[in-house]
Amino acid sequence: MSEDSFLIAPDPVDPRLTERVSGVDQDGNTVETRVTVERPLTLFLNGREIVTMMTICDHPDYLAVGYLLNQNMLRPDDEVTGIEYDAEIETVVVRTARETNYEDKLKKKTLTSGCAQGTVFGDVMETFETAQLNKDTVLKTSWLYNLTKTINTTPSLYLEAGAIHGCVLCHEDKPLIYMEDVGRHNAVDKIAGYMFLNGISGHDKIFYTTGRLTSEMVIKTVQMGMPILCSRSGFTAWGVELARQVGLTLIGRARGKRFIALAGEERIIFDSDPAAMEDEPERMNRKGAAAK
Repeated sequence: MSEDSFLIAPDPVDPRLTERVSGVDQDGNTVETRVTVERPLTLFLNGREIVTMMTICDHPDYLAVGYLLNQNMLRPDDEVTGIEYDAEIETVVVRTARETNYEDKLKKKTLTSGCAQGTVFGDVMETFETAQLNKDTVLKTSWLYNLTKTINTTPSLYLEAGAIHGCVLCHEDKPLIYMEDVGRHNAVDKIAGYMFLNGISGHDKIFYTTGRLTSEMVIKTVQMGMPILCSRSGFTAWGVELARQVGLTLIGRARGKRFIALAGEERIIFDSDPAAMEDEPERMNRKGAAAK
């Protein structure tokens, strides 16, 4: 699948997202490299300041709406009447038809293991415990192999500069939306915001992340209604426990022909012979060098 097949794909050549910085290498030689740029973004819901996030700020509208959804500050049936982003003062304002008041909720937030400022508010778990995931959605191992190969060879900010996490919304063996950010929770929220604003259901989708399969990742995937979560990285014990509790298919360490499923194994259809698959190729950056 080509980069053009994505609804949204990373844009590693966007000059706003990286800067060139000089330094020295292990031999004392002067080198120049690209580094990822992070910016503060203050989110307002109607007239109330909610949070300031550190982000690459490539899709502030999707990030803002997705954050509010995943914090249960927006309901699935809410009407968003406007989104206003001001790059000069680094703010984004989401306006809704429903009047909102979240001063009490803001007082009972719980820090999570997400990079930077990931938060889950007190009543998120109440919604999680009543979630219903589609039991008819399946994951063929042939799809998983195709997805990991396509995603890991797609030009990205990770390959260009590093210091970034990626998340991908997929359907069967097709990656649809690929978002990156300095915190994986931001990448998740961008996808959630896109889905909400474009009326995309998660009931038959697969979610892929480059990061760890933590409790936060499980909770946000379930909130978006997706029954399958995959990663090239590993698991946390609480992430596994929550996935088993709600019936989420949880697959980690997906590299080349290898993967491990620790929850929801009944959705997996083993239609490929791992012995016939190649090991994961070395990832290459745009200059043709092996990515570190």
